[in-house]
Amino acid sequence: MHDTLARLEAIPFPAIRRGRLATLQVNLGYRCNQSCFHCHVNAGPNRTEAMDSATIDLVLEVLERRAVATLDVTGGAPELHPEFRRLVTSARDLGVKVMDRCNLTILSEPGQDDLAEFLSANQVEVVASMPCYLEGNVDAQRGKGVFDRSILGLRKLNAVGYGDRRRGLVLNLVFNPQGASLPPNQKALEADYKRVLLEEHGVVFDELFVLANMPIQRFGSTLVSKKQFEGYMALLQGAHRPENLAGVMCRTLVSVDYRGFLHDCDFNQMLKLPIGGGEAHLRDLLSADLYGRPIRVAGHCYGCTAGQGSSCGGALKEAAE
Repeated sequence: MHDTLARLEAIPFPAIRRGRLATLQVNLGYRCNQSCFHCHVNAGPNRTEAMDSATIDLVLEVLERRAVATLDVTGGAPELHPEFRRLVTSARDLGVKVMDRCNLTILSEPGQDDLAEFLSANQVEVVASMPCYLEGNVDAQRGKGVFDRSILGLRKLNAVGYGDRRRGLVLNLVFNPQGASLPPNQKALEADYKRVLLEEHGVVFDELFVLANMPIQRFGSTLVSKKQFEGYMALLQGAHRPENLAGVMCRTLVSVDYRGFLHDCDFNQMLKLPIGGGEAHLRDLLSADLYGRPIRVAGHCYGCTAGQGSSCGGALKEAAE
C-alpha cells in the first residue's frame, strides 16, 4: 500500500489552533466485520489492535475530570470490542452524551442480536455509515449483500425508536463519495435519501452527514496507484474556503487511539501524527489544558475545508446554519 504522508506534508495548509475541548473521540481498535474501499482506518476482520481495560478506565476518568460533554466511540466496528458496553454505560452514568459510529451490518453479526436494544436503553446517538440509498452502489463499495444487511440494521434501529423525534433517539447517516470527487450538497442529498429509504424500504432517520474522502490509507493508496492523487489534491485545494476553518472538528475534539495517545483528529491518528505541539497521552489530559495549542496540519486537511466543508458532523456550512 502506498504511504501518502510525505506527499501530504509537502502541501502547506493554514495554521489553526485549538479551542475548548468538547468531544473525546475514542478509537477502540481496528477490528471490523467489513473492509471498505474508502476506509481511512484500514480496518478489517483480521485487525487485532484493541484498547485495553486500563486505557478504557482512563477514558472514563478523563471524561469525569474534564467534564467532557461528548464521547464519540469509533473503530473499526467499536461494538466488537469486548468492553464497548461497559464504556458506554459508564459514560452515560457520568451524564456524558455518547455517539456510536456504527456500520449497520454489525447489528446482524452473531452475538449482537440485542445491540439495538442496548443502544436505545442507553440513549446512544447512532451515526451510521450508509454510502448510498441504491443497492448497487453500496455493494460495489462495500461488498455484495452489505446493502440488504444495512437496511436490516436500520429497521432494527427504527423498531426500538430510532428516527422518531418523539423518542429522542437520534439516528444520523453518513455518506461518502464513491471516488475522487467532492460530496454533493448535503440538504439536497438528504432529501433524496429520506424519500427513497422511506418509500422503498420503510426506513426513517434524522439527518444525513456528507463527508469527503481523505487521501490517506486505502483510498489515498488507490489514488496514487491510479495516478489520481495530484488531481484529487488540486480539486480539494481549489475548492478550499477559508471561512470553513472556524468550524473544523479538530478545534474542539481530541482523537484518542487504542493505546491512549492523542491526535488532533481521526485522520491524523491514521497518519500517526501526534497532537500539535508534541506527543501526548490520555493521562496528560487529567492535568493539562490543550486550549490554544497549534493543530498539526498537512495537505489532507483540505478535505475538511473544501466546498461546503466536511467534519464528523457533516457539512460545515449546514452545521453553521
